[in-house]
Amino acid sequence: MEITSRKQLDLALVMPVFNEQECIVDVVKSWQGALSSLDINFQIFALNDGSTDKTAEVLRAFNGDSMVKVINKPNSGHGPTILAGYHKAAGTADWLFQCDSDDEMPSEYFASLWTKRQEFDALFGYRFGRVQNIGRRIISVCSRLVVKLLFGRGVVDVNTPYRLIRSNLLQPIVRQIPADTFAPNVIISGTLARAGVRIYNHPVPHLQRRTGSVSIVKWKLWKSAFRSFWQTLWCRPVLEIGEGESVTQAASGGAA
Repeated sequence: MEITSRKQLDLALVMPVFNEQECIVDVVKSWQGALSSLDINFQIFALNDGSTDKTAEVLRAFNGDSMVKVINKPNSGHGPTILAGYHKAAGTADWLFQCDSDDEMPSEYFASLWTKRQEFDALFGYRFGRVQNIGRRIISVCSRLVVKLLFGRGVVDVNTPYRLIRSNLLQPIVRQIPADTFAPNVIISGTLARAGVRIYNHPVPHLQRRTGSVSIVKWKLWKSAFRSFWQTLWCRPVLEIGEGESVTQAASGGAA
């Protein structure tokens, strides 16, 4: 009997999860429905980042589901968990999509990015209607300014957790980002902007969190912001989009 290799996935969805026992099953099922309705060959990588509630237990609902791969890992933080997901998923699919597990940016808007993918290399859903306290608002503005000054224009919301990127462009970037980086998506956004890839920005409503709580508050928020700034500054001189090939060549090898 001839053994055939598994078809490359169209899409791998990377979802970091921390203490989301109340909503995570509904969120994953929502994404399953949205992606299936678009006739996408996909797999969801749900990375449980050492949750201290019953998240690991409720995620067992997807045992045996080939469309959902649950990865339980020691706690390392949101950014390092995203990076771990990129590393695990990048070789499985033509496109990578990252979203958070809190359902603040719903699955129903994903089609607005997916249907545009033929024309672009990186597609971002930028948050609008977002309610932030003054501290987070200042940090968001500073993040945009830092990326603009270090890397150039291109991405409206540099740290948005709603991003669709060609795997062959993302892989060489994440290989160069240290595993403990606090905000890898900021660095990735800047690197793609500097490389001149075709970028698309689309507004996606940002809803209020229904369950759980924000894990970084008060002085920890500012400490994390400074850490992110220095890591972004440090990464800027070394990151490149590819090895010995132009951006156009790299992008042309991506999925249709």
